[in-house]
Amino acid sequence: MSKYYILSLDGGGIRGVITSILLERLEQALPGLLDQVHLVAGTSTGGLLALALASGMTPTQTLQLYEEFGPEVFSDTIWDDIRDLGSLIGADYNIEPLKKALFDQFGDQSLDHLRKKVLVSAFDLDNRAQDPEKRKWKAKFFHNFPGPDSDGAESIVDVAIRTSAAPTYFPIYQGYIDGGVVANNPSVCGLAQALNPDFGGQQVKDIVLLSIGTGTVPRYVTSTDGNWGLVEWAPHMVNLVLEGAAGLADYQCKQILNDKYYRVNLNLPEPIGMDRIDRIPTMKRLARQHDLTKAVQWIDRHFYG
Repeated sequence: MSKYYILSLDGGGIRGVITSILLERLEQALPGLLDQVHLVAGTSTGGLLALALASGMTPTQTLQLYEEFGPEVFSDTIWDDIRDLGSLIGADYNIEPLKKALFDQFGDQSLDHLRKKVLVSAFDLDNRAQDPEKRKWKAKFFHNFPGPDSDGAESIVDVAIRTSAAPTYFPIYQGYIDGGVVANNPSVCGLAQALNPDFGGQQVKDIVLLSIGTGTVPRYVTSTDGNWGLVEWAPHMVNLVLEGAAGLADYQCKQILNDKYYRVNLNLPEPIGMDRIDRIPTMKRLARQHDLTKAVQWIDRHFYG
């Protein structure tokens, strides 16, 4: 029986530092782990990591990129805040530092240049149909599988920015925004791509899927019977959508793949925003302390057994 290995990487902004370290530790415990992966699915910062890993970069190298370019990407000034009235009428951050960092790494390469298959989520705000009545926004999943629907000719840099253009954090990019609005945990998307007979062409029995998150944020609501409206729900809506969808994907993969699915995700002692570059030392400490014993045992059994 030939196994088909999928690696799925969540979104989370600068919390991709956590993902990089978890992958680094898993690779150290089980050398050659990433070499066996056939498909890397990623959203937002997970999409950046998917593209980087598929190009041949190591988790250690991706961690170095977060540490080197994170402060530039998430750099804000008082003049930006004045111009944007905080975040009321403009994005928090300029897209250009991110674009430059990505171009320095990937240049003008396309998805077809990658060594592995990728699936990177984004959200298309307008499908640019000629008929105005057919215009609509929709999820978009960029991939480099061969075929008429392939996005292999797409620029790695453009796809990377499309998947990570988080609303309020970055401007809309080429008509796309962050894939996290539709699939912050892209594990089911990767599974669907692998099962599609026109692309992955795999059978459920052959698929093994490892999903890695960027940390679970402790959130809760104290009310048990609140008669809430927009004002009360507004502060929670984004997190409800992103984290609820991630939990749904986790449930679906468990039901479909059973023991051939495993998710690694650590509990954060307090919320860490996706732009909190000042918390990089904390994230590094938490990721290095996280117990990976069960994850290593599962990988050893399903990737090497």
